[in-house]
Amino acid sequence: MKHKFLFFVIVAVLVVSCKDEVLPKPKAMLRLDYPVADYTVANVDCMYTFDQNTLSNIKENKDCSLVLDYPMMKGSIYLTYKPVNGNLDTLLVDAQKLSYEHVVKADNIVEQPFVNPEDDVYGMFYEVSGNAASQSQFYVTDSINHFVTGSLYFYAKPNYDSILPAAMYLQNDIRRIMESLRWKK
Repeated sequence: MKHKFLFFVIVAVLVVSCKDEVLPKPKAMLRLDYPVADYTVANVDCMYTFDQNTLSNIKENKDCSLVLDYPMMKGSIYLTYKPVNGNLDTLLVDAQKLSYEHVVKADNIVEQPFVNPEDDVYGMFYEVSGNAASQSQFYVTDSINHFVTGSLYFYAKPNYDSILPAAMYLQNDIRRIMESLRWKK
């Protein structure tokens, strides 16, 4: 009887313990959810104004160069203002050259023209994919008096897969800056 009981216990243990093989879980990706963007008109003492995401902090320089700092995303959008004094061709070449300096590390650079004839704002948005230093660049101008360039940079070494959610969020902010930019009279 004792042997039968022991036999049944061993069989029961073997039946219960025979489950599917345990596999390690795959590496998970960090899910980064950012709050819905809330915009207000930027209060800057410059020749232009635009909608600013309330998550950003503006650092203003004397020459109307601005830094929109996003501490939550560890990134910044740098804006540079230049007056147009018959040098529009030079400003355009410099802005395009700056965007294409990232071609060494970039997988792709997509150009997206921007035209707002009602407010005299014309420009180009460059979306940079890959491990480039800047994920987005842009310029806008009225072709007569004003020229603004912008660049997105992160505080960390570029790793496109890791910064992609933040880069996409900030690219939307850059598009909003371009769409809402107005020249002051």
